[in-house]
Amino acid sequence: MRLHFSLGLILLTAACATRTELRSVPEPLVLTTSAYELAGSLPLPEQEPLELPGLHNVFWLSERILSGSEPHGEQAYEELRRLGIRTVLTVDGKVPDAETAARYGLRYVHIPIRYSGITPEERVAIAKTFRELEGPFYVHCYHGQHRGPAAAALGRLVLDQAGREQAVAEMRQYCGTSKKYEGLYRDIAAGDLPDAATTAASDFDFAPAFRFDGERGAMVEMARSYDTLKDLAERDWQVNPEHPDATAHGEARRLYQALMQVHELPATAFKPGEYRELLERSVADSKQLLEALESPDRAAEEHAARAKDLVSRVGKSCEACHALYRNQ
Repeated sequence: MRLHFSLGLILLTAACATRTELRSVPEPLVLTTSAYELAGSLPLPEQEPLELPGLHNVFWLSERILSGSEPHGEQAYEELRRLGIRTVLTVDGKVPDAETAARYGLRYVHIPIRYSGITPEERVAIAKTFRELEGPFYVHCYHGQHRGPAAAALGRLVLDQAGREQAVAEMRQYCGTSKKYEGLYRDIAAGDLPDAATTAASDFDFAPAFRFDGERGAMVEMARSYDTLKDLAERDWQVNPEHPDATAHGEARRLYQALMQVHELPATAFKPGEYRELLERSVADSKQLLEALESPDRAAEEHAARAKDLVSRVGKSCEACHALYRNQ
C-alpha cells in the first residue's frame, strides 16, 4: 500500500488550524539497541518520494509536516506555496534565500544543526518554531536525507504527538537517514524534549539567517562548490542550463578558497595529524584543479580528464576526513 495525503485535506488543515495547541511530548524511550535498529522495527506503509520542480526527496510525514531537500530556484518556492506551506525551516548551514521565499508568502527560519545530533538549545528553537509559527511546515537540510528529517521528526513529536518509534521509522524508511548518524536517531528516540512552558519562555526570535564564521562557514561553501563541480564534471564541464552562473573555474576557485580558509585557521594547527594531512592533500588537489580549469588548454581532452580526476581526489579526501571527524 502506498501512503498519500490529500492535497485538499492539507490545504484545509492549513486554513482552519494554522496554530497549534501546546501539548506535552512523548516520553523518551529506553534504548536496548541502537536507535537506528529501532527505526527499522516498525514497518511503515510504502511511500515514494515526491520529485517536484526544484525539490527532491520530498515526503509528506503528516498533513502539517513536509520534509525534503533545499529548494532550488523560484519554481521550488512556487511549488511550496501551491502545496500550502507557510513556514520553511532549514537546519542546513547555508543561509537560505529568505527574500525570494517571502515573495511567495513563505517565512524562513534558520536553525543549523550538526550531523552528530541536536543540542538542547537547538531542540528548544526547533520545538518553539513548530509550536508558535504558522504551518504547514517544509523542513529541509541540503539533500533532505539526514539533518532535515531529524528536525522534521522532532516536529512530529511536538506538533503531531507521533510516537517516538514512528518518528525514527520515518527518518529511516522514508527519508533515508543514514546509519552513520546514530546521534540524530538517538536524540529523537531517547532525547529530552522541551515542554510547552520551556519553549514559550525561550527568547528565540525565528531568525531567517544564522551565519557561521570559521571552519563551519567554510565547510558549507566547500560542500556546495564540490557538489556543483561534480555535476559539471558529469556534464563534461558544460554549464548546467538550470544554474548558468555556476561555472567550473568559478566553483573551483570557491572550493580552493574555502579549503585555504580552513587551512589557515589558528585552530587547525591543533587538529590531529591525519586531519591536517587530509586537509593539505585537498588544498593541493583543489589548487591543481583550479589551474587545470583556468588553463587556456582546458577544453583539451587530457585537461578535462585530469580535472575530473582531481574532483574525484578532492571528494575522496573529504569523505575520508568526514568518516573520521564529521561527527565529533
